Amino acid sequence: MYVAQPIEWTDQGVVMLDQRLLPAQEISHTYTNYREVAKAIRDMVVRGAPAIGVAAAMGVALGVLHSSARSPEALRVEFAEICDTLAKTRPTAVDLFWAIDRMKRRFAELTLQTSDLSKIRDGMVAEARLVHLEKKATDEAIGRFGSEFMPAGGHVMTQCNAGALATGGIGTALGVIRVAFEQGKKLHVLVPETRPYLQGARLTAWELHKGGIPLTLITDNMVGHFLKTGKVGAVVTGADRIAANGDTANKIGTYQIAVLAKENNVPFYIAAPVSTFDLSIPDGDHIPIEERSASEVTHLQGVRIAPDVHAAHPAFDVTPARYIAAIFTERGVSRAPYTESLRALLNSSSSVVAQSSGS
Repeated sequence: MYVAQPIEWTDQGVVMLDQRLLPAQEISHTYTNYREVAKAIRDMVVRGAPAIGVAAAMGVALGVLHSSARSPEALRVEFAEICDTLAKTRPTAVDLFWAIDRMKRRFAELTLQTSDLSKIRDGMVAEARLVHLEKKATDEAIGRFGSEFMPAGGHVMTQCNAGALATGGIGTALGVIRVAFEQGKKLHVLVPETRPYLQGARLTAWELHKGGIPLTLITDNMVGHFLKTGKVGAVVTGADRIAANGDTANKIGTYQIAVLAKENNVPFYIAAPVSTFDLSIPDGDHIPIEERSASEVTHLQGVRIAPDVHAAHPAFDVTPARYIAAIFTERGVSRAPYTESLRALLNSSSSVVAQSSGS
């Protein structure tokens, strides 16, 4: 089954599939400078929390690899600027900060072990590539856990794009659907278009169609109708940040789907890696919400579709934990009370991923 490759480390640089151009054009760009990678994250050439994390790790490695520093001390100063530049790109996706913190820890380890700059550079590149490999294994494990909760057949619904394009693996929410489909479940996916950036229409529909999974594209304001009349067996979405109590930030529009799913007795699930947990904050009120350019609302691919008026564009909303039936992770399934189950998963062994990455 076709799996998109949104990001890849190569000898020439970091190669990214430009998701802004899909589905009309499949064009990739090669980046050799960490500032270019930061701009690609900010401009949504690459998007989706796990893929943003992979891109950030590769951006840090790229910055170290091409640094002109001639001593560990000079590199340490430049390294702080590299990390800071990447950290300022998108505030909501905690995977961004998880990846940068991981690269910081590895840099500290390497500079303690050696003053050989070539070994430090090689070590940072190896760490970034390992982040990518682990994300692939994580997706597969999430898919296995979540597929058990999918109906044997019928409609399921998702939101935005939480597929391979968003993770660098097989996807989180779409990974669950993909694994269930490969297991023989007769699923048909309802895909809301996800205004204003149309990640559902442009990306999720493209991925599912390329993968041979049946789907129907719907507009965002059809969600309630189909949850009421469409015999939907489950809703599964991704996540950008999960607070200690289970409140979850995801692409704008997710909250209203969760509320409507609850009203119509449709189980609503989250599929996300443990790296999206942010147990340092008590609830969703503390999750920073990125406000993107109003032009993405008033224009569609550069064409104005609204008068010159003020437009709001919060890129994410927060779904309260009470609407979430379960959260699928690579370490198992979390259920309410989430304050207990999320912490238990965070503190549990990651052997599932380790085993998967070796297979």
